[in-house]
Amino acid sequence: MSGQGCGTRRSATACALALLLTLVGLVGCGAQAGPVDTTTREIQTLLDRQSRALLDRDQAAYLVGVDPAYAPAALAVFRRLAAVPVDGWTYRLTGVDRTASDRVTARAELGYRLRDHDKRPATGARVLDLTERDGRWYVAGDRPADGAPRHLWEQGEVATVRGDRSLVLGVGQKPERLREIAAAADRAVPAVSAAWPSDWAREVVVLVPGSLQGMGELLGAPGASYRGIAAVTTGETRGGADAPADRVIVNPEAYGVLGDFGRQLVLTHETTHVATRAATTPSTPVWLSEGFADWVAYRDAGRGPAQAAPELRRAVRAGELPARLPEDADFAFGGEADALARAYEGGWLACELIADRWGEGELRDFYRAVGAHPAREGAVEKALQEVLGTTPEEFTADWRAYVGERLG
Repeated sequence: MSGQGCGTRRSATACALALLLTLVGLVGCGAQAGPVDTTTREIQTLLDRQSRALLDRDQAAYLVGVDPAYAPAALAVFRRLAAVPVDGWTYRLTGVDRTASDRVTARAELGYRLRDHDKRPATGARVLDLTERDGRWYVAGDRPADGAPRHLWEQGEVATVRGDRSLVLGVGQKPERLREIAAAADRAVPAVSAAWPSDWAREVVVLVPGSLQGMGELLGAPGASYRGIAAVTTGETRGGADAPADRVIVNPEAYGVLGDFGRQLVLTHETTHVATRAATTPSTPVWLSEGFADWVAYRDAGRGPAQAAPELRRAVRAGELPARLPEDADFAFGGEADALARAYEGGWLACELIADRWGEGELRDFYRAVGAHPAREGAVEKALQEVLGTTPEEFTADWRAYVGERLG
């Protein structure tokens, strides 16, 4: 997540001290500080030129800053990006390490925006290799940092489908599949807006890789972790208007075996995460964020608890009524599928209980109040008291009774 600068939570003295220490660190290395600082400025200037050439679709200007050995790979990405409606592309250097007299490795944050869809950029950490010849720097490599996502256009040729309220980008997918996903996303947006009538983009960007492995690359994680998961929404749970742009990433294998209802449910669920991003923070427990997304998806679906919560229903009928609300760890991918399903179903029924007993407006207010709390500890407790007039103990008891009544 992003670091915190000299904001309202830090005193002026602390900020002044931090600035002083930063300046000492910059000049304390004596003669080395000047060349390193000069190199950083030169590389940032190069990356700015490359970004502008890419946005202008100026291939000749782009290749001027590329090392010849890297040119074929760089040109392939440049050409694939022609199919992607990019209107913002920036590198922000975060570190430069000299690996040889004429070579450096740079760390940077890449931010890009998609035209007509992103109010804020999507971001990702990158590592760039650069080489110097005749006093000029050239890009010799550009890859994701360890654990950072790979971009869709690094996986292959990109096909683009524009919906009324969606943009779908795919690699290795048939056009009809991308059009079907765009249509489902278009239907999801108004359904989500009806349940969450707050200010949000009311548009969704969906990425469809060619395989489960490709999905993992887009998320910076092993693809096997998402086996059986039909889709995932990226995004930082830091909330606020400056949260980076979200992407819904579809698992082509799991999504492909679903019927029409299941596919629509998945995209409405994921679109809810996009809509609620600004109100979702580290204070928000997973049972609430996932339960609310399922509540929106099932809100007008015409399916009862027996159909929406089959795994939890089996457990309840076997005499295994859950003793507590699902914890964050219960939602971990890669574990037991039945247990994961019960966690999602339990979160959905918690949100269903609030909407049923207190009202849909109170459910939305509760969601916002939890996310607005400055820390996870005490967030749910305070919101339960101030919004719903109850306590964690009373709410858990009510939820257990509700689960038993609806699924028994």
